[in-house]
Amino acid sequence: MRILGIDPGLSLTGYGCVDLNGAARSPKLVEAGVFRLRPRAAMAFRLQQLHDDLTALLDELKPDLMVVEKLFSHYRQVRTAILMGHARGVILQVGESRGISIQELAVTEIKKAITGNGHASKQQMQHAVMVQCGLRKPPSPPDVADAIAIALCAARRME
Repeated sequence: MRILGIDPGLSLTGYGCVDLNGAARSPKLVEAGVFRLRPRAAMAFRLQQLHDDLTALLDELKPDLMVVEKLFSHYRQVRTAILMGHARGVILQVGESRGISIQELAVTEIKKAITGNGHASKQQMQHAVMVQCGLRKPPSPPDVADAIAIALCAARRME
């Protein structure tokens, strides 16, 4: 099974793809990266860019499952939550239009599964992903590590 984790954003959207093979004991990292959206462009332009980039990635990787981080925001950051909801909406719509199964995971569940701490820092997440995937250096920017962590968490829930 191929699992694509997505860390939504309107400037950077991270993605991480893992394969889960029945014979293997743990998921294997296939590819990871980030979509860099034009931060000063109009919202509609960035959403279209996200749509196009994600569509191309889904066509290339052909995942069986797409896992997206659930919306998380403190009540003091309502504007951020609303803006992030736009990106998540595009991501969910693209996945659905491609007939891909979609799951959503809470950030605290992901962090706990990867680091043992539901409130881990960005640096802790990067280090944990580096170690668990056998990488030479931490994935950067942190959005990439978060997306890989999302995919790893989903894969481990299936084991």
